[in-house]
Amino acid sequence: QVQLVESGGGLVQAGGSLRLSCAASARTFNRYSMAWFRQAPGKQRDLVAAIHSDGSTNYADSMKGRFTISRDNAKNTVYLQMNSLKPEDTAVYYCAAADRPTLIRGLYAYWGQGTQVTVSS
Repeated sequence: QVQLVESGGGLVQAGGSLRLSCAASARTFNRYSMAWFRQAPGKQRDLVAAIHSDGSTNYADSMKGRFTISRDNAKNTVYLQMNSLKPEDTAVYYCAAADRPTLIRGLYAYWGQGTQVTVSS
């Protein structure tokens, strides 16, 4: 069982930055693929970025160049640095863990409670 706790959300003006953190309870954290998803009101939950056990990363096209996912295996933590934020980035951001490299939402078995990010124009 893996427990995930996100932090770092909040209200920011367009063009600003936020860094989200996700602390995991897994003893074998380094073996998991970790990802950030987001869900805006009335929309489905979509992948933002993923980082795998080998350190490779994947990003949704609209986040490339603005968002950076990273992990610190010594701290069992994954981060999402978000720069040049836009009002359309407003959503609840969820951290998730999977036991294999994947970008498929349904294969992420463990989820955090989510953290709200609001970008004002």
